[in-house]
Amino acid sequence: MNVAILGYGSQGKSAAEHWAGLGYSVTVCDQNADLDLPDGMSLQAGDDYLSGLDKFEVIVRSPSIHPSSIVAANSETILNKVTTNTNEFIQICPTRNIIGVTGTKGKGTTSTLITNMLAEAGFRVHLGGNIGTPPLELLKNDIKEDDWVVLELANFQLIDLKQSPAIAVCLMVEPEHQDWHGSIDEYVEAKQQLFRWQTESDIAVYFSANELSQRVAGISRGIRLPYFDEPGALVKGDGIWINETEICKVSEIGLLGDHNWQNVCAATTAVWQVTQDQPAIYRAITSTTGLPFRIELRKTINNISFYNDSFATAPGATIAAINAVSQPKVLIVGGHDRGLPLDELVSTIKNSTSIRSVVVIGASGDRLIENFESQGFTNFVKSDAKTMSEIVAAACTQAQSGDAVLLSPSFASFDMFKNFEARGIAFNEAVEALNG
Repeated sequence: MNVAILGYGSQGKSAAEHWAGLGYSVTVCDQNADLDLPDGMSLQAGDDYLSGLDKFEVIVRSPSIHPSSIVAANSETILNKVTTNTNEFIQICPTRNIIGVTGTKGKGTTSTLITNMLAEAGFRVHLGGNIGTPPLELLKNDIKEDDWVVLELANFQLIDLKQSPAIAVCLMVEPEHQDWHGSIDEYVEAKQQLFRWQTESDIAVYFSANELSQRVAGISRGIRLPYFDEPGALVKGDGIWINETEICKVSEIGLLGDHNWQNVCAATTAVWQVTQDQPAIYRAITSTTGLPFRIELRKTINNISFYNDSFATAPGATIAAINAVSQPKVLIVGGHDRGLPLDELVSTIKNSTSIRSVVVIGASGDRLIENFESQGFTNFVKSDAKTMSEIVAAACTQAQSGDAVLLSPSFASFDMFKNFEARGIAFNEAVEALNG
């Protein structure tokens, strides 16, 4: 059997290794003609790398490639042959105990919380998906029938998903990735795939206060459970509760920021369907302190705290970071402009009593400044810096003792960096290089 692997990023590499290991003839299709492939694999490269796919029996799409691009180079019927790393994993995974998590922001944090809760309760758990480990890579962990798998799944992975997990979770959904989807409707429909194939005995957990989250999970035929509302986990008084059981005090949550109360409630609601082990859930909530590049306190130098929130690639995430870091702050914002609305972000910045100054960077700078000026906000400086060291230096000139410097860009990184991880690493290196 001839298998085409479209794209050779981390998921493409694991897919190529998987199908080659099954004895199939593997051809990698990628724009890059200089790829170093394992022995026995063929390469179809260049601008026409998606053409002529009819000769393959199986076509494996990598997340970055939109299905429409495959159709444009072939025909509509070609999609009948297309699968993905995630589809293959769910189909052949030795356990049916799979929890899938989607949403616009908080997927990684919620998936980590779920994993830690189940592990504290004594289950063997495997975490992967968009959070770093491609699903097919998890098979190397010798997954058993009674194990649990937690998958963080982004819209890129979900758009052509053909199977749903036993428990699916949808966090808050806001407009994002419109440059890839072209419309909010397609973005929502992609996330709906996580729920579309559920059976009546499956469970759909969703954020009760978010209309788009309701719309995503509403397609499920399973048992629908809201969180931040009964019968799911919610905040009552000063605690997190579910089914008349207090899980913890909100003051005991290890994650920074009130927005993480939602993530804690989502994870608790999902895990409660597996085990009602309150002490285990409590231990996970109080000991989980955050993921890299998510409002991460990196260092304090000369009484100035440096927070890395490079993962904030949309306005909603930056708004959450502004509210989470309560001390006076210098905000670094800007990047690759995908045309997302800025009104709420600019209003939050203007009305915040804790923002000392804003350092505007990147390709989105002119549109940001235009929006600032239209709302009468002038407490910003525009930086034409080409390196993160220069950006951090510009922020330091605005900061005073006791302040925070907060990198929470609101925009993607592609104007200056390969991805948000590269941007975050550059920030960490720039902070480490400061004299303290």
